[in-house]
Amino acid sequence: MFHVFREYRFEAAHRLTGLPEGHKCARLHGHSFVVQLHCSGPMDEAKGWLIDYYDIDTAWAPCHEALDHRFLNDVAGLHNPTSEHVARWIWERVRPQLPSLSRVVVKETCDAGCIYAPEP
Repeated sequence: MFHVFREYRFEAAHRLTGLPEGHKCARLHGHSFVVQLHCSGPMDEAKGWLIDYYDIDTAWAPCHEALDHRFLNDVAGLHNPTSEHVARWIWERVRPQLPSLSRVVVKETCDAGCIYAPEP
């Protein structure tokens, strides 16, 4: 079993909903998000790889277009864009193109993030 990943970045603003009055994350703010798309599976012996990184890039491209330099609350399906919701949103859009996708990592700061890896 092999495990490969690609890492991407996007810049976006958001505000989190449903928080207590005065919570700092309820205010408009932005992040330099880091996303990792992880794929797992056996190596194709003929090609010598699990998956072509280009295929991961191709699957990611529409998500990047939808998220980069956007107000995430305005993105369909992300009315409360926590890292958890963003990770699941990305999974739902990338997984149909990448059957070997095993996890999505979303970091909103250099030391805080979320891993979404639903059980098969």
